Amino acid sequence: MDLDLMRELSVRTDSRIVLLVLDGLGGLPMEPGGKTELEAAETPHLDSLAAASDLGLSRPVAAGVSPGSGPGHLALFGYDPLRYRVGRGVLSALGVGFELGRNDLAARINFATKDGSGRISDRRAGRIPSEEASRLVDLLNERVRLEGVETFVVHEKEHRAVVVFRGEGLSDALTDTDPQRTGLEPLPVEPADGSPEAKRSAALANAFVREADRVLEGRHPRANTVLLRGFGMHPALPSFEEVYGLRAAAIAAYPMYKGLARLAGMELLPEGEGIAGEIETLRRSWRDHDFFFVHVKPTDAAGEDGDFERKVRIIEEVDGLLPRILQLEPDVLAVTGDHATPARLRSHSWHGVPFLLRSPYTLPTARSFGERACAGGSLGVFPAQEIMGYLMGHALKLNRYGA
Repeated sequence: MDLDLMRELSVRTDSRIVLLVLDGLGGLPMEPGGKTELEAAETPHLDSLAAASDLGLSRPVAAGVSPGSGPGHLALFGYDPLRYRVGRGVLSALGVGFELGRNDLAARINFATKDGSGRISDRRAGRIPSEEASRLVDLLNERVRLEGVETFVVHEKEHRAVVVFRGEGLSDALTDTDPQRTGLEPLPVEPADGSPEAKRSAALANAFVREADRVLEGRHPRANTVLLRGFGMHPALPSFEEVYGLRAAAIAAYPMYKGLARLAGMELLPEGEGIAGEIETLRRSWRDHDFFFVHVKPTDAAGEDGDFERKVRIIEEVDGLLPRILQLEPDVLAVTGDHATPARLRSHSWHGVPFLLRSPYTLPTARSFGERACAGGSLGVFPAQEIMGYLMGHALKLNRYGA
């Protein structure tokens, strides 16, 4: 989508848009001929909504490419994820409220488990509770010192944290240490280009990992190492206000998604307790904004854990709460995901993401909400970058192009 075109055509109106994102919504059958998680779920409200909606499958980045959550959400917000490359560390840092300086380098941390042979046996350290991880973060801040830079470690949630390196001459042209699979040794950070800044930054990141391993040794039965990924420095994104003329707000529990929203210029609203708490926040703030991004994380976590039934239950929970959103009578309501996370694969995948859009101006084609129904929908398979255009058009927030 052309952001300059959106900026040229967008108009302010009283209509309200809700973008409900079930993280990792897309799925696969566990066996040939079976149903996906979404198709297996009992979703009478979503199915009823689908019967009055445009349906399609979105492609977050490119054919065959499995996106991270950052690129997946950037595409949902209308930013080309191949042009606007934002490191996961930047999103995590912004999400926890850390004020990144222009020269700061941030990386996402996963506390992980390394076995006696030096191989990673659990990339998430059993998803240790936040209070345990927070104590480990305090230790790292207290005891890790690197020459030539300051380091700040901030807890994010559960096994996740972020490290920020502050100093001159840093670069984010770095590779990750996360091998992405268990049974493999952590990777060294390597410079992705030949610049002196990248070489220095790689050396600093590797020194941080060595120091973190030393500090963590014997401190916790599962969290005895750190994996670093998503190195990044603060990028400049045009805001929702600037591009779409929207007073946008975000309701999300996980810091990374708060960081994405903050980067796009959205106001962060208190998320409340669980999915129901997020929807209550939406209700309370309904008159204050004209665009709401509502993020549901547990679908993705269930998919990554390979728990098909849990992912089904979470989708059913969202379906049960859907009437609370419909009572607000949004002019445009979209339900989708940022990528697929099939329980069968236990990871993000390249598969199409179900997309549903309800407004008074749709062309319904199906009676249920699922991957197969969306594949035959009026929108077909389309780039996720186009979603904001659809939302703006259906909300009558775009002027006509040309004479």
